[in-house]
Amino acid sequence: MVHQQKVALAGSAYLELVSGVVQLRPEDAMFDAMLRGWRAQQKSRGLKDETIDPRERLIRRFLDFANEYPWQWTPAHMDEWSASLTSEKHLAPSTVRSYQGTVRLFTELLIDARYGWGPACEEAFGAYPVAIAHEWNTLPHLQDYEGDPEARPFTREELQRFLDYADDQVARAVKSKRKGALAAYRDATLFKVIYGWGLRRTETSKLDLVDFGRNPKARQFGRYGTLNVRYGKAKKGQPPRRRNVLSVMGWAVEAVADYVENVRPRFGFPDHPALWITERGGRLQPSSINDRFEAYRDALKLPKDLVPHSIRHSYVTHLTEDGVDRRFIQQQVGHECDSSTAIYTNPRELHQMGEESQVAKSGRGLTRTPSFYNLAV
Repeated sequence: MVHQQKVALAGSAYLELVSGVVQLRPEDAMFDAMLRGWRAQQKSRGLKDETIDPRERLIRRFLDFANEYPWQWTPAHMDEWSASLTSEKHLAPSTVRSYQGTVRLFTELLIDARYGWGPACEEAFGAYPVAIAHEWNTLPHLQDYEGDPEARPFTREELQRFLDYADDQVARAVKSKRKGALAAYRDATLFKVIYGWGLRRTETSKLDLVDFGRNPKARQFGRYGTLNVRYGKAKKGQPPRRRNVLSVMGWAVEAVADYVENVRPRFGFPDHPALWITERGGRLQPSSINDRFEAYRDALKLPKDLVPHSIRHSYVTHLTEDGVDRRFIQQQVGHECDSSTAIYTNPRELHQMGEESQVAKSGRGLTRTPSFYNLAV
């Protein structure tokens, strides 16, 4: 009975190794089988390829760094690798910990007796995998926010300039009758949506047309009263978290409504669910958001410490400055801990908050909503 349970367990060596077959490169064959097993185990837990694939690539990089196979790995390999990530690659603590966590997950599968990888390795190579990630050689999770300390929110003036510049690119493209007006309009609206609903890049990229809905308590926003964020930041080993974000900035609602009703249809591909679509019919990716952001930021000669996440950061800071309840902001941006929201605020400007500021004042003087340009081709 115990043997049958092992055979049936997704990710086990008994399912991935082919008995009676002589491998030309047995070490590589064993490693590939381990990765297949790990993928099967993660699939059985509901994880998707977009989560699994980067993890697998990282394990392959760790293998290259260690220059040893998993049944030969030791805590010293983890020590040396972690040191290189910090001192040579200068990665952020949160990134290093994420990488360490991925290696830990992989090795936990290999040393779990239920999956049978230890006995399989010992039989084939006379060695077996051991735990290499411990409290003393991995970074602890000490706080909720560990972003670059140099990163900061936009000031209102900077954000106004940035959004105005994005709008101006639409006008210039239309006036010159050159290709790219639709994409420029899409991106100008996208940045308004990131700010207007306090979104992350991936959350923004994965929005669908159907994700906007009505809010009975804010009928003035029509079908854009709420935004269903389906791909929020996930906890380790769990699917993306979902949340509903209430619309609070009327100008942002006007901008996205104009885009959905007048611009998005001009891309074609009516059956594609994505809110942000490319001219070739694909979903706009986070990397493309980065590229457009950096192009606009650099054209305006804004500081390099402004990054796409700074727009979301600004949402929290500006609402806080306007006197909006922090618990409400915390729910809007999907922070589990109030300490995360607190770190997002801009202490330099918080003393300027007025006691009578309300949500209606949020984003005051921040942006003009672009009129619908004639994009006829």
